[in-house]
Amino acid sequence: MQTVLIFHSLLRWLVLLFGLLTLISSLSGLSGKRNYTSGDNKVNLFFMISCDIQLLIGLTLYFGRGWFDSLKLVGMGNPTTRFFTMEHGLMMIIAWILVHIGRVAVKKASMTSTKFKKSLIYFGLALLLILVSIPWPFREIARPLLTWF
Repeated sequence: MQTVLIFHSLLRWLVLLFGLLTLISSLSGLSGKRNYTSGDNKVNLFFMISCDIQLLIGLTLYFGRGWFDSLKLVGMGNPTTRFFTMEHGLMMIIAWILVHIGRVAVKKASMTSTKFKKSLIYFGLALLLILVSIPWPFREIARPLLTWF
């Protein structure tokens, strides 16, 4: 499970990178009044795919490391247990749902400006939730920025 945790930690940077690129693409599209291109589509597709992979790895950790069982044993009184059993997972699943809803909304939108607006709203909210839910080193529940083998 330690190797899976390392992959989960490293993949977070790809999720953040593609999320940031999606936001930059949306902002530049709105401000520059340019057309929605296949490049814009690919960036938010890669954001979605990286979130999908991250969710699968996260679920593997959740059930494989016993977080679900520790919730039943320890309860919500322990901040670390509460964070990893409830807060982190729930917020990340909500972000994942927003990414998927955003992807569909962007694909269904007919006007370029609407595509960029929907992309900015859905992917921006998802990225915000992701950033808030990561156990950054400066938080009470902390993980290192990079975890290596």
